[in-house]
Amino acid sequence: MKNILVVGGSRGIGKAVVERLDANIHVISRNEINDKKEGVNYIVADACDENIELNFDALDSVIYCPGTINLKPFTSLKRADFDHDMEVNFFGAVNVIQKSIKLLKKSENASVVLFSTVAAKIGMPFHASIASAKSAIEGLTKSLAAEYAPKIRFNCIAPSLTDTSLASKLLSNEKVKENSINTNPMKMIGDPNDIASMVEWLISDEAKWFTGQIINFDGGMSSIK
Repeated sequence: MKNILVVGGSRGIGKAVVERLDANIHVISRNEINDKKEGVNYIVADACDENIELNFDALDSVIYCPGTINLKPFTSLKRADFDHDMEVNFFGAVNVIQKSIKLLKKSENASVVLFSTVAAKIGMPFHASIASAKSAIEGLTKSLAAEYAPKIRFNCIAPSLTDTSLASKLLSNEKVKENSINTNPMKMIGDPNDIASMVEWLISDEAKWFTGQIINFDGGMSSIK
């Protein structure tokens, strides 16, 4: 049975991943989780903390799910906004991956899955901060895939708007929600369970020849009109 670390597994896509996988799962979350899955090791910690310790005997996969949605006009964004988005989305991932590398190198099929956004590929207004942070994640994915091939695979999923608690403010606004549905070629909002199924495949033995990819799981937004 695989040994998997899910960072940000308390809600949204991360929680869907935890619910879907049959494995030895460790979950890192900044907040205590009440709705726990039996058999999962839950750890309350901040992935951005440089002193965080990963005291595991083995690790086959790291899935880094934390994200932000910080949509503002460019001139309204402060340095603190950019710093926060980079800290949560990028530097947290760097921190966890660096601390996981030795364990991952011991696995027969090591895999890391990261998350970007459709806004990193197509220009979208008010997305300057988050698109910048997620673009850094895409660059990190490709660089690490090259550096650690063939031992560790790195891939990144880039969804469009998905029905999670993180996006709840946008989805509670009927006008924004309707616009998002209408501008998506598939006329849908993303489903965390669908994305979790992609994660499950990416860390599986069936995906052993798959690395360095940015997967646009976005209902076609990034590629068709």
